[in-house]
Amino acid sequence: MKKHRSAFSRRVRGFTLIELLIGSAIMLVVVVAALSVYSRSNKISADQQQFIEMQTDVRAAMYFVSRDARMSGTGLTEALAGYALEGVDNETTGTTETPDRLKILGNLENPLILNIQSYSGSAVNISMDDYSLEKYPYPDSFYVGKVALIVPNAGSSCQGAAVRVISHVTHNTDGTNEKVNFSPGQAPGINPPGGLSDVCSSEDFIGGSLMFCDLREYWLDVTGNVTGLTAGTNGYIGGGQGGVLYMTLNGAHFPIAQNIETIQFQYNGDFDGDSQGLLDGFKDWDTTWTREQISRIRQVRILILGRTPNPFASVGRNTGTSAGLYTRPAVANTPAASAPDWRKRFLLESTANIRNLSVNLFNTGLR
Repeated sequence: MKKHRSAFSRRVRGFTLIELLIGSAIMLVVVVAALSVYSRSNKISADQQQFIEMQTDVRAAMYFVSRDARMSGTGLTEALAGYALEGVDNETTGTTETPDRLKILGNLENPLILNIQSYSGSAVNISMDDYSLEKYPYPDSFYVGKVALIVPNAGSSCQGAAVRVISHVTHNTDGTNEKVNFSPGQAPGINPPGGLSDVCSSEDFIGGSLMFCDLREYWLDVTGNVTGLTAGTNGYIGGGQGGVLYMTLNGAHFPIAQNIETIQFQYNGDFDGDSQGLLDGFKDWDTTWTREQISRIRQVRILILGRTPNPFASVGRNTGTSAGLYTRPAVANTPAASAPDWRKRFLLESTANIRNLSVNLFNTGLR
């Protein structure tokens, strides 16, 4: 019986302390390894998510900017072609980022071309041809408050136009007595390219046209604290939220993309006015360009650089060759950053051929 009990007790005894320690150590190694893999995977997933979001922002910004650049000058006469767009090269923002600005003028959105039959500058009253307003599907209330561009007739040599706000329209149900009235003075807060202003006589506008005015300006808020703008007012976000690309339409601000580090514009046209009309290559905006030179711009190159909102957590902070991947590169005539900030970038480039002005490029092959 003694021998039987001894054999049984040896079979049912528990783990020794050494066995428990070894097992615990192995389990700890397995758990630490699993947590390390999970942490690494989680960091990579978070980094890739913010990179994808930043790419989406850049592509959305490029869509809007290139679309409007292509439409610049729509509805303007040849005499006003030099007022279709205006740029600012490397605007000072108080930071190392120096983005460009671009103003675009034209009838870009809602179609409207009304022929002017008579023009009274003092009363700001315009009579249209009969049935002019009947051609468009807009109710009378749609016109109220809209900014309008009043363009001289094609035979006029006046390089000016009136930018006014429509107060109301009147017309009979039979399409006669079609008139448009305006609030006194130029539209407040509207500063067209080149400072385009109403310097024409009433005779210049007779036989001209009236259209809706779209003055769009693309600009980048780097700091989130722009002088002269109030956070939460007129569409401006502010509050220190930088990296937001805005489109300002007739004085109202619309944020269209975030996570933008810089935006650059370059222009291609026949700046020297040679007899062959050859394009001179892309150049940054030059404040010495005349209105005639600006009117010969045929292409706008757009470069948008996006940046992730946070540094990449999955990248080690070393000074190896990979550090260059996390440094702001040189874009157009803006220099590269001197040190990495460990944020990933995405650069998108596109060229917009200005509508109706670039068709001859493809007919003659002069690129």
